[in-house]
Amino acid sequence: MDNRLPYYMTYPMPLLYDDERNMRRDLDYMKSIYPRTARRLLPYVEEECDRMEYDGSMMYDEYPDQLQLRLMCRRIYDQAAEEEENPGEWLMDLIQVMVYHELCQRRYEYRNCRKRFY
Repeated sequence: MDNRLPYYMTYPMPLLYDDERNMRRDLDYMKSIYPRTARRLLPYVEEECDRMEYDGSMMYDEYPDQLQLRLMCRRIYDQAAEEEENPGEWLMDLIQVMVYHELCQRRYEYRNCRKRFY
């Protein structure tokens, strides 16, 4: 019996989209270990970002408008404040951090998607 491997199996090539898949898996895992309050806010943040995700959206501008970003955060705050016992400035700060992180992630994915197809 010959135990030699074919040439294509001896030097495995990394998959083209493997890095993106690993990054997405890491991001999903990190989101799953968020603290309880951040996990409750995450659907609101993702829903608002989904609503703003379209071609020509301000979220893809080189320098997004700060007023629009604050209005996004305020809409999320208004929805989430009903569930919290004592919402305050800390809740708005947390929402802003989560929104800005989600926007950065989506802008990164948008740029990489455009590079691949053009």
